[in-house]
This record gives sequence, structure tokens and C-alpha cells, in this order.
Amino acid sequence: MDAIDRDILNILQQDARIPNNEIAKRVGIVPSATSERIRKLASKGLISNYETRLNSKSLGFGLVAFIFVRSQEPVSGYPTADKLTAIPEVQEVHNIAGEDCYLIKVRVRDTEYLSHFLREKIGSIPEVNSTRTIIALETFKETSNLPIQLIGTGNGSNGKSGDQVK
Repeated sequence: MDAIDRDILNILQQDARIPNNEIAKRVGIVPSATSERIRKLASKGLISNYETRLNSKSLGFGLVAFIFVRSQEPVSGYPTADKLTAIPEVQEVHNIAGEDCYLIKVRVRDTEYLSHFLREKIGSIPEVNSTRTIIALETFKETSNLPIQLIGTGNGSNGKSGDQVK
């Protein structure tokens, strides 16, 4: 991956709907070369999908909570993770180190619904032993964008100075 590829990824992270000819203009190459680069980045798995970010508050999902989930599950497989990922309000599921097994991020309407969610949806998973919930009072930054500008600087994904994604 070279500087132009990094620029293309950065542009697409900011606005996945940007026209190809605008990307080409910004990175200084012709649109056909831009399309080919984007195709190659996708085929290498560097672009996994394009999504639209909705305004959760405006749509009635004003409460963000982070829930630590402790479960008792067999060594083989992750049945709890599978069940957690199937719940629509759950936006993220992370297998974590420490006393708890999972950290999940959920968006719900309010604390009343959160209480229902914890009892009915999380509580109905047989493997779940306990939960601890943290409610976000305010969110100052929330993004899925990666710091593309750090790739190849020694501060990127692999931590080795000078390495580049190929």
C-alpha cells in the first residue's frame, strides 16, 4: 500500500458516497486508476464494506451502555458471543481478558428499556452468570475510522517501524 492508497482509504472513511472522479481529483490520478485501486483494496480485504451512519438520538436510541458479561461456556466455541451478536440492540461484542468474558456496546431508548433489555434479552442467555453495566452520560467521540496516516510510520497496526501493509 502506498501513499495514494492511504489517501483513498482516508477519503472513503470520511465519505463512502464520494464520487470516484472526486477521489481521483483529490489524489491526483485518473478515475480509471482510482477505480482499479479501490477494487484491489477491496479484494485484499482492506475495505470490508460501506455503511451509512444514522443519527441514533434522532431515531430514539439515545442511551449508550457498555455491559461487561461474565459467562460459563465450554472451552470449544463461543455460544454466548453468538447469542449476543444476534441481539439487534447490541452494536459491538468483544471477547476480553480479565474476570469478565465479553464487553458489549448497546444502544437503547432509555434506562427503563435498558432494564428490560438486561432482564429479558441478556438474562435469557443460559450461559450468562452476571453483568455489569456502565451508562455513557455523553459521547465526545465515536468513530470506526482508522488512523490511516499512521500506517508505515511505526505507529500503525503492527507497531514495527517502517513496515507497510502490502
